[in-house]
Amino acid sequence: MKKEILLISALCLSLAFFSPVKPVQAEGMSGAQQGGDAELAQELSNPIADLMSIPIQMNYDRNIGPLDDGWKLQTNIQPVIPFTLSDDWNLISRTIVPVIDQDDIFPGAGSQFGLGDINLSLFFSPRKPTSGGIIWGIGPVLLLPTATDSLLGAKKWGAGPAMVALTMRGKWTLGMLANHVWSYAGDSDRQDISNTFVQPFAAYTWPSAWTVSVQSESTYNWKTEKWSVPINAAVTKLVRWGRLPVSLQAGVGYWAESPETGPEGFRFRLQATFVLPKLF
Repeated sequence: MKKEILLISALCLSLAFFSPVKPVQAEGMSGAQQGGDAELAQELSNPIADLMSIPIQMNYDRNIGPLDDGWKLQTNIQPVIPFTLSDDWNLISRTIVPVIDQDDIFPGAGSQFGLGDINLSLFFSPRKPTSGGIIWGIGPVLLLPTATDSLLGAKKWGAGPAMVALTMRGKWTLGMLANHVWSYAGDSDRQDISNTFVQPFAAYTWPSAWTVSVQSESTYNWKTEKWSVPINAAVTKLVRWGRLPVSLQAGVGYWAESPETGPEGFRFRLQATFVLPKLF
């Protein structure tokens, strides 16, 4: 319990650390600049925007395990790198590198800390929306068995299809990202993987570069026939560290559905997204 309190305190202190940053609508900034920052804030709601960024996301979940006394703090480092393939097409690389600290998840196993399995998605996407205003991308998703502890990963190689489709209507961004991963190699003593991931999302961005979003990161395990469904809400603000745009987010979620030994109740999230100059 003491460690849980320390972890929650660390999350709160991180948010307090973010708050003194100079906001983008500082005195003396032109209306055009403010409009550009609002557009950038909305573009960051697009998973396949032609932007190079590095989101760093912290998620804290609790009430995990057979005794409901386990917890997990997972920090996802998620570089997004766009590549220009031609005048008409982009390739967007989205990688999730999880760093996990967990305790009492598995009976008698104590705590674990280290790298989890890396998830890599590649989206081939037209550079312009369709005539109906739809932005879309499709490509492969890969699961790499990079976990540094056997209890932090599946010990399986996986692959499958991934897609995303969205539209931007005024200040609204509405869409869905989905993929399915099958395991094709790895430890034969571990359960095979057949997981469908579905992430519907909706976001509204104000001219002041504030964004409110709601989304779910639902997973269906076809082997166990169980859903994991967290519903997340977040508030995001685009600020600047010098000339570097940084999107800061704080959010809370609720596990509407999870397996018997999965997390329950509320979850907490902090995220900082660093927007970098495009390289490719």
